[in-house]
Amino acid sequence: MSSHHNQDNIQHLYEGDQSKLYSGVMQHHTDITSEESKSQVKRIWKIFWILLVITVIEVIMGMFFSHNMPKALVNFFFLALTILKAGYIVAVFMHLGDEFKGFIVTVLIPLFLFVWFIIAFLADGGFWLSMNASSPARQTLEHIAK
Repeated sequence: MSSHHNQDNIQHLYEGDQSKLYSGVMQHHTDITSEESKSQVKRIWKIFWILLVITVIEVIMGMFFSHNMPKALVNFFFLALTILKAGYIVAVFMHLGDEFKGFIVTVLIPLFLFVWFIIAFLADGGFWLSMNASSPARQTLEHIAK
């Protein structure tokens, strides 16, 4: 008999009808008092509290302190906290933190290039907008329209 039909081997659940995996046939944590379950619950609560603290800092900063600070500093602060939260969520909930370093680099390099792409286009658009607004031809047309 092949290992594919062995009832002790759960591989057959992954190869065919996967509805059995999610229907309750496979319950990995049947003993919620085990050390493994307790450590998972403790880890989830730790993640919850970390993300909650970062979010509360963002909200308090936005409500009370952002009006008295330079806009560039506020933007940098919010961007840094958002990237921190996003990185933590990706590492923990999307399991990227458990992956090989090569895979992480394969995911992060295009992400940084995409962020650079957005910043470059915003800077280029701002340049063209200011150049268009200060154009002598535009000022002549506005003078004629008045």
